[in-house]
Amino acid sequence: MASSSPSIELPVGDRIVRISNPDRVYFPESGATKLDLVNYYLSVGDGIVRALRERPCMMHRFPKGLAGDKVHQKRVPNGAPPWLETVQVTFPRYNRTADELCVTELAHVAWAVQMSTVEFHPWNSRRADVEMPDEWRIDLDPMPDCSFDRVRRVAAVVQEALGDLGAVGWPKTSGGHGLHIYVRIDPAYGFKDLRRAALAFAREVERRAPEDVTTTWWRKDRDPSKLFVDYNQNARDHTIASAYSVRGNQQATVSTPISWDEVASVDPREFTMFTVPARFAELGDLHEGIDDAVFAIDELLEWAERDEHEGLTEPEE
Repeated sequence: MASSSPSIELPVGDRIVRISNPDRVYFPESGATKLDLVNYYLSVGDGIVRALRERPCMMHRFPKGLAGDKVHQKRVPNGAPPWLETVQVTFPRYNRTADELCVTELAHVAWAVQMSTVEFHPWNSRRADVEMPDEWRIDLDPMPDCSFDRVRRVAAVVQEALGDLGAVGWPKTSGGHGLHIYVRIDPAYGFKDLRRAALAFAREVERRAPEDVTTTWWRKDRDPSKLFVDYNQNARDHTIASAYSVRGNQQATVSTPISWDEVASVDPREFTMFTVPARFAELGDLHEGIDDAVFAIDELLEWAERDEHEGLTEPEE
């Protein structure tokens, strides 16, 4: 049973954030504590705030650390400080709404960790209009027998295809076995159109690398040695761990921005809450320019129309 320790008060920007049980072990393998996790997020402050800014954000909480259960928390609980910001999102299927965390400053992140959040999973839209995404997410998801060398090869194909479109991709490790590539887009279309565009792009990557890539929808039908380009991460209310989010595993891996030059040699296992702070101090946020590289998805929607006319159907979410 984890023993409780006296709470502490941390200055974060202009706020004071109270951290209860700072010595509670969150990562049993390393002994890393709740306070260690808070300090990690403070060390990458500009990066994590940029990744989450103004976005509805689901919190993956571990109230007892990784030794206990995970809680997927959409609603900000009662009793949050008055300076915390939220955004209301609607879930039509359930005829419900939720006030989700909406980070605009680092103290909001520290508060979430105080509430036992380990992982941050933001929407790909922002508070100004949560129904109009401004981030296209290319999720390179390796199947069980897919090597990371294959992930690297596909990432290079993605970079080339984005270049042909005139789009700028911003790669990061997933904190797991894959890579994510984000593209900032003009928020001119809704989620359904973005998903159509993402599927059309995934099919183009498959055409360019048929030995490596699958877009087969049903998991059971996919070749287990291939890489799935998961376009469905662009569907409404689908979220993945943000840049600089720690992942809920014993190694405390981090979804870490990388340069395109690093793709050929990167070992994602080396990026953890223990190693990323020094990297961030040296390199800064490698996604710093993402908001300035805005792409319009109109050409991708033309690709989608072409595919649809040729009889390639869009799988249901």
